[in-house]
Amino acid sequence: MQQCKTVTLRSRARRNGTHSLFLEFYPGYRDPKTMELIRRRSLGIYIYSEPKTPREKEYNALMIEKAEAIRCNVYSEIINEKYDFFSNNKNKESFLDYFEEVSRTKHNKWLSSLKHFSAFCHGECSFEELDVEFCRKFMDYLMKAKSLSTGKPLNRNSAADYWIIFRNILNLAYRERRIKEKIVDYLDYIKWVPTVKESLTLEELRSLYNTPCSIEVMKKAVIFSCLTGLRRSDIINLTWENVRKYADGGRYLDFICQKTKVQTVVPISNEAYELIQPETDKPVFAGFTKEMSNNEMRRWLKDSGIKKHITFHCFRHTYASLQMELGTDIYTVQHLLAHKNVSTTQIYVAHASPKTREAANKIKLKEEDKNENE
Repeated sequence: MQQCKTVTLRSRARRNGTHSLFLEFYPGYRDPKTMELIRRRSLGIYIYSEPKTPREKEYNALMIEKAEAIRCNVYSEIINEKYDFFSNNKNKESFLDYFEEVSRTKHNKWLSSLKHFSAFCHGECSFEELDVEFCRKFMDYLMKAKSLSTGKPLNRNSAADYWIIFRNILNLAYRERRIKEKIVDYLDYIKWVPTVKESLTLEELRSLYNTPCSIEVMKKAVIFSCLTGLRRSDIINLTWENVRKYADGGRYLDFICQKTKVQTVVPISNEAYELIQPETDKPVFAGFTKEMSNNEMRRWLKDSGIKKHITFHCFRHTYASLQMELGTDIYTVQHLLAHKNVSTTQIYVAHASPKTREAANKIKLKEEDKNENE
């Protein structure tokens, strides 16, 4: 990328008898965020074109002095970038604001990680404060932290997720030359604790489907998730433009996953398609919100006789488990769930693998009657 070589203070005449001061860059520089090529930058400083009184002359001299100071600072920033020096001004910028800006473009876990980091640093943290010791203290904080919503001890796997997000933001800051040291190379991971993913059996799913629900759109969203494996965020954002048709008449979903921001294609069953009919000019699940997944959903689950602790994400687990139980191979399930690695899919469906269930019955204490087998 071309480097700016000179920064010159110039002025331009205005119709009202003043001159505006601006900086001229040669041969120009690209804004790292917008990638726009910038050759001039207005300073918003104006001087008299023909100062007459001593006061006007003094004013002009003062404004030109300020403009020259700005020119020197800007040129210093360019030199810092060119020769890999780090500006004190950049170091003093808020890392917390940077974390928040990036998190707005990500999924909810980024915002949760941000909230915990903000609580840890009491709402203030600049880039110059970031070092290995400081970051390790945040790791220790996460290991002992309490949930900001419930006040209960933070789940170990949630802490691991928030820590990975924090490591990602440190890596991003390093790549964007916000920090000079690659701190993550000196930081350990928080290990996940294997957990059993709760899900519904086929009988429980059918019972839920046949149980009346006070909020019809929520019922449709839940059953649709069980039949397709979609996350709640993707269901909320699903439009009819995302529902496509195969040549043989079958249907599939083509959408950008809210969590991964990756284009995802998922075939859906005839029952799933019938569930969302009729087609309208509104979103497929218009009126469905995240808040509905709390009290109303729990009441509906209770009415259907389900006593398990079920969250909305468990319906995605249900889809994966039932697919495996009914004989779908794990690589197909991986594709249906849009997992990058099959190891992620194995966590979802380890208990449902037909092969493991078959293996469990191979060791028997009772001898089989040979005559029965003949």
